[in-house]
Amino acid sequence: MSVIEVKSVTKDYGGGKGVFDISFSLEKGEVFGFLGPNGAGKTTTIRMILGVMNKDEGDILWNGQPLDRNRVRVGYMPEERGIYPKNKVLEQLVYFGELRGMSRRAATESAERWLTRLQLTEYRDMLAEKLSKGNQQKVQLIATVIHDPELIFLDEPFSGLDPINVDVFKSVLAELIAAGKYIVMSSHQMATVEEYCKDLVLLTQGKTVLQ
Repeated sequence: MSVIEVKSVTKDYGGGKGVFDISFSLEKGEVFGFLGPNGAGKTTTIRMILGVMNKDEGDILWNGQPLDRNRVRVGYMPEERGIYPKNKVLEQLVYFGELRGMSRRAATESAERWLTRLQLTEYRDMLAEKLSKGNQQKVQLIATVIHDPELIFLDEPFSGLDPINVDVFKSVLAELIAAGKYIVMSSHQMATVEEYCKDLVLLTQGKTVLQ
């Protein structure tokens, strides 16, 4: 059984801003919650775990070794969505799959399967900017999971979604949980975290106030 451990991780921007002495562990496939208001340090913590941002102190481990995205399949759905508006949907999903080490054939098959699952097949050859915001978020979700990641980070995944697409996202999340994926979900909405997370960290101004 895999385990991710975050031990006393700190990012100090000076002037009391940053993330300070964050610790938690996720020892089996389930959802761990980051809860807190905007600016609390949730996204900074995720970026340090991903290695996108350097930490100043602490350890981030996967099975007792420093977490390395070259050895662990990681999916990340950022709060600021990152699809290319001027590219066709299927075209860019295959590109994202190839970036994550998939062959073109495997990436295409996975993309087609997810497009069908999320009822986006009719948009496969459409420019992303032509899609509704909800459908663009579905495309972003596919880009996050196309390579079957072991560890998944979802930053405000339900933000801006209409009720129908919220239900779609919830059903996919339930499938990922059932498949034993390790999921870290960031949100400022208690109801979202409460519905899925057995464990959570509540952050305020970069500090843990509840765990």
